[in-house]
Amino acid sequence: MVNRIHPTAVIGEGVELGEDNVIGPFTVIVGPARIGDGNWIGPHVTIGTPGEDRGREHPAAWESAPNGDPDHDGHGVVIGSRNRIREYVSVHQGTWRTTTIGDGGYFLRGSHIAHDCLVEDAVTVASNVITGGHCHIWAGANLGMGAILHQRVVIGPGAMVGMSSAVRKEVGAFTIAVGNPARVTGVNTVGLSRRGLDEATIEALGPWLKGKAGLPEDGLADRLPGDLSTLVKAWDARPRD
Repeated sequence: MVNRIHPTAVIGEGVELGEDNVIGPFTVIVGPARIGDGNWIGPHVTIGTPGEDRGREHPAAWESAPNGDPDHDGHGVVIGSRNRIREYVSVHQGTWRTTTIGDGGYFLRGSHIAHDCLVEDAVTVASNVITGGHCHIWAGANLGMGAILHQRVVIGPGAMVGMSSAVRKEVGAFTIAVGNPARVTGVNTVGLSRRGLDEATIEALGPWLKGKAGLPEDGLADRLPGDLSTLVKAWDARPRD
């Protein structure tokens, strides 16, 4: 299906669009950028402008084509498919890696994804959430209204961050973090139950989720439903500082 692009939107050189995207009034997308299929991108969205780094170039990429030099143009933005990106959202291009957004995310009004961030599939980023550069938000995470992420913060899969929380360190998989500074207050049992886990399984995973023990050695991780098994094992195997 064809893309529906409002005539007031600005699509710069070096922007690759898939199919069936909706792009609203006064939105600006500059290259290098690659956007998948079926995204709803609302009014006044800005994608691909330079990362907020005093030492970097700030080219007017909406006027001229990128020259292919990452030191001049940045490392760009890649956005997957079926995302809903509401009005006044901003996504900055990378400085040393591509700023990346996966599939099926919901980015509410006025949220910001900073340079070099990796945002995986099916995340929810509520209104006025601000991420610092280089953050990694794993699949299925939910960031509440007005939450702030310090640079290089990692949010685990299925984690929930409460509204107006200030996150300065890693939030573990399927945990809940609230406050300033944000502290983990429990396990996201609602999120786990929605993924098909019963109370006994959630209890068995509890020590691992709280960082007090490794994964159960009875092969529980292999028996988890859907993509949950893959997420749990990937989180368990991630590199630690």
